[in-house]
Amino acid sequence: MTSTASTIAEKDARAHHDAPVPLEPSEISIGVVIGRTSEFFDFFVYAIASVLVFPDLIFSFTDPLRGTLYSFAIFALAFIARPVGTAVFTLIDKNYGRGAKLTSALFLLGASTAMLAFLPSYEQVGAYAILFLAILRIGQGMALGGAWDGLASLLAMNAPKGRQGWYAMIPQLGAPLGLIVASGLFVFLVTSLSARDFLDFGWRYPFFVAFAINVVALFARLRIIATPEYEKQFDNLELTPVRASETIKAEGRHLLLGAFTPLASFALFHMVTVYPLSWVFLFTDESPAGFLVIEIVGAVIGLLAVMMSGIVADRIGRLRLLSMCSVAIGIFALFAPLLLNGGAVGEVIYMVVGFAILGLSFGQCSGAVAARFSKRYRYTGSALTSDIAWLIGAGFAPVVALLLSSTFGLWSGGAYLLSGAICTYIALRMTKQLDFQS
Repeated sequence: MTSTASTIAEKDARAHHDAPVPLEPSEISIGVVIGRTSEFFDFFVYAIASVLVFPDLIFSFTDPLRGTLYSFAIFALAFIARPVGTAVFTLIDKNYGRGAKLTSALFLLGASTAMLAFLPSYEQVGAYAILFLAILRIGQGMALGGAWDGLASLLAMNAPKGRQGWYAMIPQLGAPLGLIVASGLFVFLVTSLSARDFLDFGWRYPFFVAFAINVVALFARLRIIATPEYEKQFDNLELTPVRASETIKAEGRHLLLGAFTPLASFALFHMVTVYPLSWVFLFTDESPAGFLVIEIVGAVIGLLAVMMSGIVADRIGRLRLLSMCSVAIGIFALFAPLLLNGGAVGEVIYMVVGFAILGLSFGQCSGAVAARFSKRYRYTGSALTSDIAWLIGAGFAPVVALLLSSTFGLWSGGAYLLSGAICTYIALRMTKQLDFQS
């Protein structure tokens, strides 16, 4: 089968675009937001379950702290698998077409996520439960690597002049939206069911919902990538998949700097979502539902901050904004331990301030990564850089931060975040510009 081959789903999507209709940024935005929201919903459903469910269900043979650390270790497997998924699905893209790549990747993501809903407990099958969880988590990571569709780069390249920052932030809206929906769903289940019923069957429903959302996202994204305009972008070498080895050889420096540019944002991402939930759940008497409500409030603040990042970036420049945010993250890291250990009021301040800084920084990370690469390597380079940045900055953040904090105190978690801010600041100082190259 040639590279022009299409799946049936891709042909159905193409039918909506028989006429040569120009591809508008607003149309791309819809597909981007739907796709990213579905991916982050999957992400947060698993992340929340890693704190509230898996330590009791899969690691019941040990104490809650160790069980959570083990759960976070398996959580990190997806980030290790993502670069491998990118390489594998890039080959599928080159040989069988973009529709086949995206369909197979999202099918793997949906299947891995849905199968988690049938996960047996350690008491039922012993160590096989851990093995099943690890395999499904790796499947999710592989799929997320393959789910890269280039729509974020396409959106930025179709953005009106002077509004690149605004359109660059649109893909990042999926993170707070996914967190709001996932947290809201768990709040409903935790408050509606008894603790026993929640652990027996209630926690499984969000994984079924995730599968349904993935199906909707698949068709929304295929509807975009099957358009003649999108294919024209590929033909012009704007978004052409290139072998990972070739990309690394040609633009290794950009890959390295690109991986460290969003490091602080990605570390902060987990320091205000997964990590504080685990700390509150393990070391305080507060209900998880109550803290998830605080997370929802924080995510709303983050959503507004992501939108604000587009306005600010267009006025003062993306490089300057990200540099300022890296300094702000470093300052936040110094005071964060005091806030998280300051009771309900401190937790609210921690989440609101953390999400506000995260939104301003995270909102421009996607554009900053893609902008480093020349046209030929932008598609694959952006995917690989994002994978590496998530692996270094976020993949091990929950387990490392929780391990440090539980061993040495909350200050050590702040020190961990500070190290990420320093790395990002250095990478930005070595960067001349973050606008798209021709």
